[in-house]
Amino acid sequence: MATKRITFRLYPNKEQNEKLHYWRRLHKDLYNACVVNRKTQYKKFGKSINYFDQQNSLPEFKKDWPEYKDLGSHALQATVKRVDFAFQRFFKIKSGYPKLKSSRRYKGWTYPDKAGWKIDSNGHHGKLTLSNFGTIKMRGKARDWGTPNTCTIIFKQGKWYASVTVSCDPKRETGKEACGIDFGTHHALAFDDGTVIDNPRFLKQSQDKINKTAKKSRKKRAGKKGVKGSRRWKKAVRKIGKIQSLVGRQRQNWHHQVSTQIVSCNSLVATEKLNLKGMTKKAKRGSKRKRQKTGLNRSILDVGIGNLKSLIKSKVTEAGGFYIEVPTRKVKPSQTCPNCGHQKKKTLAERQHNCEKCLYSCDRDVASAQVCLNWARGQELSSLDVESPSSTLCGSMRQLGAKKHNNAKKRQKHLAQQSG
Repeated sequence: MATKRITFRLYPNKEQNEKLHYWRRLHKDLYNACVVNRKTQYKKFGKSINYFDQQNSLPEFKKDWPEYKDLGSHALQATVKRVDFAFQRFFKIKSGYPKLKSSRRYKGWTYPDKAGWKIDSNGHHGKLTLSNFGTIKMRGKARDWGTPNTCTIIFKQGKWYASVTVSCDPKRETGKEACGIDFGTHHALAFDDGTVIDNPRFLKQSQDKINKTAKKSRKKRAGKKGVKGSRRWKKAVRKIGKIQSLVGRQRQNWHHQVSTQIVSCNSLVATEKLNLKGMTKKAKRGSKRKRQKTGLNRSILDVGIGNLKSLIKSKVTEAGGFYIEVPTRKVKPSQTCPNCGHQKKKTLAERQHNCEKCLYSCDRDVASAQVCLNWARGQELSSLDVESPSSTLCGSMRQLGAKKHNNAKKRQKHLAQQSG
């Protein structure tokens, strides 16, 4: 069984819309209260607060704030869990200390299990019922449908959405061919057979429109302490957000079309392993090539290589195929000749592969794709770390359940040692 996420558009009436915004603000206030509580307890009393401390205080919290009773215990626990995950990221990868959220930046809340909500649908439109709220009409179509597990209510660009995870058995057809793929900015994708797919550059096409919209508002801008954004500034921000949202949907739709086309013909996909986070790092302070690096980063992000790779990977494994990432530092696809294996360093300006040893010539990206496929074919699939269909947690409470079980075991062991 695999876990898939399907997003439906919600259509609340006027009263329901106001109540959804009110609930969203309540969850935002709870999130901020948990962040402040952790910070205060540590700074003033030297006490570290964890998720279970804050979860156990929710019953007393609801006695003082009765408006939270309608929101559901499990949904409140999921909001507290968000705070815990934010602090875990801060301590593990130093991603930045968790900040207080404004209503504008807090998108919604989650029902982490089947309690508090119910969906009436077979994957094609339907209705969503929330406890202590009512029934909301929704529209959307799922490719695969199964047993709903979690639900996240999201407010984005003036519209409400329900993101539902379902346990299902996805079915997808694939061919018997194999292909090597090289991702880039000049060509978004290059295949081993010489086929290339150009970068559609969705962001570049809309950049002029974004710049014109941004210039329309020259009044006070929100963000600084004590500064309230003007109405014209807020209006311009909403317009820019709509354009950027459209660009994101266009890119996502293109990713799905390309990945489906690849998987429908190939049961083995080989590509190089890329460190996208390192590739899109900002230029160092004082660098003379800061503008060039910024433009390169924008081009890489405009292609959306990370999302495209993950879609290809998930779809080919759903179909029972194999997705293999070639170790880049070991194999060096862009520097290796696919015909004889001779290696020679190339600059980014060299777009044509010309081998000095065997005189083999082809497009640089196509040569890299051929090297990836040759390497994958020369390996035993059983010895590789090949991806297989997985079941994603997608916001469930299983991780916390496992923690509770482990903590209970530790307490029992401690009590047994004390009694002994």
